[in-house]
Amino acid sequence: RENQSILITGESGAGKTVNTKRVIQYFASIAAGGGKKDTTSEKKGTLEDQIIQANPALEAFGNAKTIRNDNSSRFGKFIRIHFGASGKLASADIETYLLEKSRVTFQLKAERDYHIFYQILSQRKPELLEMLLITNNPYDYAFISQGETTVASINDAEELMAT
Repeated sequence: RENQSILITGESGAGKTVNTKRVIQYFASIAAGGGKKDTTSEKKGTLEDQIIQANPALEAFGNAKTIRNDNSSRFGKFIRIHFGASGKLASADIETYLLEKSRVTFQLKAERDYHIFYQILSQRKPELLEMLLITNNPYDYAFISQGETTVASINDAEELMAT
């Protein structure tokens, strides 16, 4: 019943994000309890689901292609998970820090800006382009066309829908 911490560190591409998801799933499964979900839980999903579902939005706004990793986190993430007295998951909060702000205006030739920009331009949601009064051509925007505008391992249209 004492506070515990897990620090996940490693080089770019080492799997920190994937392992963080696994840790969350593990703690959620051992703390799930056998009770029925209440109606609020059914509508919103489990707390584990909500934490996992926050990842696509965090990654869209905070991940970018670098020379070493197509989906490199350019920020730090602190996830605090609270357990109740019975050992069940009670709440969680996610704090982000140290976003690489310079990437918004400058990328190397083999890199690209944050994924969200290319997701929006993917035309998966044309109404979004209309609402923002923008075109779908990344070369119309100097800040996002300095490096690569597409990444073979990333489907920006699909990722937009997950975001």
